[in-house]
Amino acid sequence: MIPEVVIIQYLFAMARQRLAAMRLDERGEITEKVIITAVFAGLAIAVGAIIVAKVTAKANDIPTE
Repeated sequence: MIPEVVIIQYLFAMARQRLAAMRLDERGEITEKVIITAVFAGLAIAVGAIIVAKVTAKANDIPTE
């Protein structure tokens, strides 16, 4: 075989292997999950702050005398 053809076949085989490995890579999903988790944590903190503010306001309305 011509040496150039062997090199080209090798490069194509390596490219196929890298593409197959990239399909199995889940790093992008991890980033997405971290962002979604951070958003939900922020929402939970906001809801907790609202509840504490309402309970505190209601407790301050109770007459103590």
